[in-house]
Order: sequence, then structure tokens, then C-alpha cells
Amino acid sequence: MFPAPGSSLTRWVSVSVRGLRGLGLFSSSESSSNWSKVVSDAEKIVGYPTSFMSLRCLLSDELSNVAMHVRKLVGTQHPLLNTASQRNLAEITELIHTAFLVHRGIVNLKEWTVSDGPLKDMEFGNKMAVLSGDFLLANACTGLAELNDTKIVELISSAISDLVQGIYYENYYNVEDGLGDGMDVTPWEDQAFLSHGALLAKSCQAAMQLAKHDREAQRLAYLYGKHLSLGHKLNSDLQPFVKSRLGEMTSFSLSAAPVVFHRQIVGKEKWHQQLEEAKTLRNQLDYSKLLAAVKSEKGVSSAVDLCRYHSNRALEAIQAFPSSEARSALENIASAVNKF
Repeated sequence: MFPAPGSSLTRWVSVSVRGLRGLGLFSSSESSSNWSKVVSDAEKIVGYPTSFMSLRCLLSDELSNVAMHVRKLVGTQHPLLNTASQRNLAEITELIHTAFLVHRGIVNLKEWTVSDGPLKDMEFGNKMAVLSGDFLLANACTGLAELNDTKIVELISSAISDLVQGIYYENYYNVEDGLGDGMDVTPWEDQAFLSHGALLAKSCQAAMQLAKHDREAQRLAYLYGKHLSLGHKLNSDLQPFVKSRLGEMTSFSLSAAPVVFHRQIVGKEKWHQQLEEAKTLRNQLDYSKLLAAVKSEKGVSSAVDLCRYHSNRALEAIQAFPSSEARSALENIASAVNKF
């Protein structure tokens, strides 16, 4: 039996919500409303908002003054220090996530056209994206060092490495340009974990490490974050397929989970045939035709089943912890990714 969760599970809630808050999981108004309610309920337990707007607080003079005074307590046994390290971990996770989102905003100037805007402005925007992302990442690394826990530094540093590797694989398997064969389901899961799940999984583990829980509690926290993030990614990929009607104009990534499942089910030859049939006279893809092709097989239902699997695994991971409001919030978050 694990120790009573108390504040440690509450801060785990903070890490989980901060890791997912800004991803825009749901596209429909009904699902968006459900997700917002789950997050809002979790925020009430945490005691403060977890939206990206709080990033402004991290850079404000007032918070810097507070941090300066808190540092004077280092070396004492004041309980305020434990709380401020736990909250810092959640903010570090959000900073890292935001830094990578900013870096992803860099524009490929090889595809630049006059309609996109002046070239000098686009180049300046890219420089700002690089510098802004680097600035946030540097602040996160500084905060990470100030936690004074080598295990946590190792965990979060490895998560940053996973993010970089995941984005590299994402670009490598990008079938948007060449309309190639892409990857199968297993490599897709591996890549999705690296680019979307490693940071959350290892941050959840780090939260339990910071609270001095044992290895088993840390392992379960890691599994919760891993399966929650993969379920989250699958739900996001599924939205165009479960909400769009046949014949409706919509676009989606050709590396989305339902497409990956569909491509593996029908085989390479038929997939290429469907791609050719979906091309317009201008050699562009008619996504409505491709959507109909994907829906005609079991790619969508297979992705839904996998999403439910990860949601259930996330729920299983936290059953060993005693019942509490914090555990209920974590359960509601895991259940939310299973709704379409």
C-alpha cells in the first residue's frame, strides 16, 4: 500500500494538466466542453490555473522577488520549500512543452510564396521563434537545476532528448510531401511517445520522485503519463474521422493514426491506388475522397480501440493509490481522452 497521496498526488494532477492543457485535444464543441470541465475540476484541486497564460507570471518582476526571498530558505526545513519545488516542476514541464511548440512554428522558407508575406518578415519570424523557444528552454533548464535533485534532472533531460528524437522521426516519416508509405502502427506508437508522451510520463514520475515516493509509485506514475499521452494523441488524430461527414471538406494528416492503421490493413498497392484516385487535376489531394476510403475499412475503429486501450491502462496505473479528490481528478482526465 502506498502512502496517503495528500499533496503529492495533487501536484501530480498539476503536472498532468499542465502537460495537456494547451494541446487543443478536441475540435467539436461538445467534446471541448467536456474536456474543459475535467481540466477546470482538476485546477480546483491544484489551487491555481494551469493555462499557458501563467507563463507570463514566470517572467514577471513580482514573482522574481518572491523567488529571491524563497531562496533564502534553502538549507532550512521550512515546508514552503517542498511546495515551491513541486510547483516549479509543473511549470518547468509547461515551459519545455511551450518551447517546443514555439520551435515547431518555424516556417520552411523553401515553400515560401509571395502570398505568405514579405520574405524578410518570414525570416525575422523564424529567428524570433528560435530565440523565443531557446529562451523558454533555457529558463526551464535553470529551474530544473535549482530543484537540486539529480534523478529529476536526469529524467527531464532525457525527456527533452526524446522530444528532439521524436520530432526528427516525425519529419523523417512526414508523408505530406512525398505521399509515401509512411510507417506501420508499432513505429507510429514509438514516435508518438517520443514526441508527445515522454515529457508527460517522465514529469509524472519526477513528481513522485520529488515527493520521495518509492520506485513502484514512480513506475505507476510514469505508466499513467505514458498511456494518457498516447490516448490523447490518438483522440486528437481521430477527430476529423469521427466528426466529419462523408463528402464534407476537411483535411487531416496522412500520418494520423487512422490512416496508419488503414494503410497497414489495405496494403501498399491499394493505398497507392487510393492516393492516385484522390488526386485532383491540379495534382492535389481531395481529402473528402481519401476520408471516405479510410472510413470504408477498419482503420478508424482500430484507432478507437487503441485509444480506449491506453485510456484504460492509464486508469489501471492509479488504482493502487488510495482514493482521494486528486485520484478522482486523474481518473477523470484519463476517461476524457476516451470520449469522442
